[in-house]
Amino acid sequence: MSPTLADVSTAAVPERGGGPQGLRLAPALTVISHPVPRRVGERLRLDALTTGREVSLSRNGPDFTRPGFALGQPLNDPFISRKPLVLSPGGRPGSVRLTSPDGGTRVALAGSVLEGTWELSEEELTTGVPLELGGRVVLLLHLMEPGDEAPAPDALGMVGESTGVRRLRRHIERVADLDVPVLIRGETGTGKEHVAQAIHQRSRRREGRFLSINLGAIPKELAAAELFGTQKGAYTGATQSRDGFFRAAHGGTLFLDEVGEAPPEVQVLLLRVLETGELFPVGGTTPIAVDVRLLAATDADLDARIRDGRFKAPLLHRLAGYDLHVPPLRERREDLGRLFFHFAREELTALGEAHRLDNDDAYAEPWLPAPLATRLVRFPWPGNIRQLRNLARQLVIGSRGQPSLQAEPRLEQELELAAGVAPGAAIPPSSDGPRAVEPPAPRRKASQVTEQELLGALREHAWDLKATAEALGIPRPSLYDLIDKSPNLRTAGDLSAEEITRAFEAHAGDLDAMARGLEVSRRALGRRLKELGLTPRAE
Repeated sequence: MSPTLADVSTAAVPERGGGPQGLRLAPALTVISHPVPRRVGERLRLDALTTGREVSLSRNGPDFTRPGFALGQPLNDPFISRKPLVLSPGGRPGSVRLTSPDGGTRVALAGSVLEGTWELSEEELTTGVPLELGGRVVLLLHLMEPGDEAPAPDALGMVGESTGVRRLRRHIERVADLDVPVLIRGETGTGKEHVAQAIHQRSRRREGRFLSINLGAIPKELAAAELFGTQKGAYTGATQSRDGFFRAAHGGTLFLDEVGEAPPEVQVLLLRVLETGELFPVGGTTPIAVDVRLLAATDADLDARIRDGRFKAPLLHRLAGYDLHVPPLRERREDLGRLFFHFAREELTALGEAHRLDNDDAYAEPWLPAPLATRLVRFPWPGNIRQLRNLARQLVIGSRGQPSLQAEPRLEQELELAAGVAPGAAIPPSSDGPRAVEPPAPRRKASQVTEQELLGALREHAWDLKATAEALGIPRPSLYDLIDKSPNLRTAGDLSAEEITRAFEAHAGDLDAMARGLEVSRRALGRRLKELGLTPRAE
């Protein structure tokens, strides 16, 4: 199992500045869930927005690419409309506007239906906003630094392409072949040990031993003996000498997790080893030289502990020969789709069901349903990557034999409550926004609808395309495709000006009667009348 690393950054994200709207960080879209699982993680950088131009997003374009690859492809989901969702620069610095066209794809913005135009602030983009397209594809609208589209120097076992992960790879390349100590800070569950393993694997000591020790799990009275060894007769019961972890890691790397839990007497001994390269076993009087690369990690605030007198400042300065910070999972939401599918594939492989993620049928139901993907993206993840891995395992095991993942009510409630909403309620955007999402209607493939069934449904619903699509159980974009492909059906755009004028006169401007007689959409016919300067009779 390859290690999966959390987002790491040793420098602050550059502030926005420059460009027409002060955009140094460019908006981007990352695929979180798609009916074709291999497409999860593909990205579209929205550079046009930084120069004041619009971006039109539809089924047929623009292309999404996997980081490091030159060629990409559009979303290509048959349930997404060819009528584009338009993204444009907003009225405030750093903001982005989204405009959903009439009759286009149903777009849910952070769990609420987008109707008309909605503006997202810079703060919302910094957090990341999930967009559901057609109830099937989930994209994350977020910010990305310039240059992040370039291929990473090496994957180093890390899953994800967020700005922090890419920085981490660069920092590992810079420090790995040096013998300086490294202090890795971050919340619990963010993958600090995997960062240490990656450093060791790229170091000149990679043929040596990597020894990982959790200081928080060692009783304080035994910590010195476990780390530095004991001399025979040092205490009652010490019938023979013991090497300890430092000597066991000689020539390799020693990783000390939860170093903030080291007792005061152990801190003094650690400082001596770092300064002199020598240690004294418990009960010993002769120093022993050791050749060990020391990596340490903590989720504690060591600076606060120094102020409280619980940690020694000189030791912190020695441990932090190079200082890495591991941000939490909630700050790298664009990686969440790839991370989730990575863990899910591991679990499916253990069950002998990895083939469930090898689907290339764009008409298939998404294995990770869009509403669940949105909840995963918006969840705060207090347990970080460790919690995500555990949740993926529960969902996979709980959905054995099912075509897609099914979240148990308990898990759904946990996700909803942690996102700050009542169980069962739609998750609203961060400010007053569109109305709540309604559950998507049952779907079937458009290819299953016969022409006779299509014509009957259109006539039954008076060419109301929304009602017809719902009655047939297919999305409106697929209904438009069926109409386009049918030799016996036409749209209002196919009608000549003369035919429309004759119908207008024959039905005395009654729009409903005209739509029924011409067998086209009432709304589209109304637009054609407006183009021709004809005003339908008021109802």
